[in-house]
Amino acid sequence: MDKELTEEERAGLVAQVERLREEHRDLDAAIEALSEAGQAADRLQLQRLKKRKLMLRDKLALLEDQLTPDIIA
Repeated sequence: MDKELTEEERAGLVAQVERLREEHRDLDAAIEALSEAGQAADRLQLQRLKKRKLMLRDKLALLEDQLTPDIIA
């Protein structure tokens, strides 16, 4: 990214990262609970939750990259 983030933009990204991390933790708990229940009918739901969790992880990585300043080696 060529331009520096303003404090307002940085605060917005930090808030968004925190929300996504919370959702990621919630999905972890839901996946674990569903796995422990072991019901075959919930396999599709389990797959959807895992896919959502992976999408969140990717989005978190992108946002965290934006918050990390570029370091010229």
